[in-house]
Amino acid sequence: MILVTGANGHLGALTLAALHARKADAAGSSRTPGEAMRLLDFDNPSSLDLAGVTTVVLVSAGYAEDDQVIRRHAAVVEAAVRDSVQHIIYTSLTGAGDHLGFALAHRATEKLVMDSGLNWTILRNGLYAELFGSLMTWDGDTLESAFGAGALAAVARADLADVAAIVAVDPERHTGRVYDLVGVPITAASVAGHLGTGHRTIGLAEYRRRLLDTPGLLPFQPPMLSSIATSVRHGFLGTTSTDLQDLLDHPARDALAIAAAAASAARPESG
Repeated sequence: MILVTGANGHLGALTLAALHARKADAAGSSRTPGEAMRLLDFDNPSSLDLAGVTTVVLVSAGYAEDDQVIRRHAAVVEAAVRDSVQHIIYTSLTGAGDHLGFALAHRATEKLVMDSGLNWTILRNGLYAELFGSLMTWDGDTLESAFGAGALAAVARADLADVAAIVAVDPERHTGRVYDLVGVPITAASVAGHLGTGHRTIGLAEYRRRLLDTPGLLPFQPPMLSSIATSVRHGFLGTTSTDLQDLLDHPARDALAIAAAAASAARPESG
């Protein structure tokens, strides 16, 4: 059986749906499980029962500081070894993102997985087109961002889920492989153009100030998001690869349209 962790999250839910669409024997897990879903709480190692699981799709539990993320992932890997799981597929971060504020936890987890003695595949996921669009803000009818003229090789979250499912249904074929899953580069200006509006660049200091003033953000999030902005702005996240399209069994989704839809959804209603 294939088990997808974090199946209540966006990527996990899409991956589980993609596996079911391929008639795979797959189940989901979560710390807050729904119907027909296993309880797996990464912060409670005693809950990590992987008996009967042959392949784990380990969706990164990155919503925390590095030490907590790495500790969570280590607990899952240890449980996989203990319960004789055959293969771990880890959803990591594109190689172009080594300098991002959240890269360390991904690279540390990759090492944990590779050193586990189990068969493994690393999916180095590019940043989501949905995220790129959602990080833009509106000033009247004009889009604003700190991305400048920089490009992001954005990828649709659903395409990454499809790749994870494709690998999970035939894991032996992908043993020991590291795939860099990025899309076609897009810019903030191209998103604005798609929406028929303009784009204004704001400075990184202003962007950080706005983040610090945003209610609900956790302490690690402003530096994380600032690292994305400066990396895009200065041309470090536009690197392309053929891995995504080589693995998909359909054409890649339109990242520009998806980013534009996310930006449009955040537009305040007039009046």
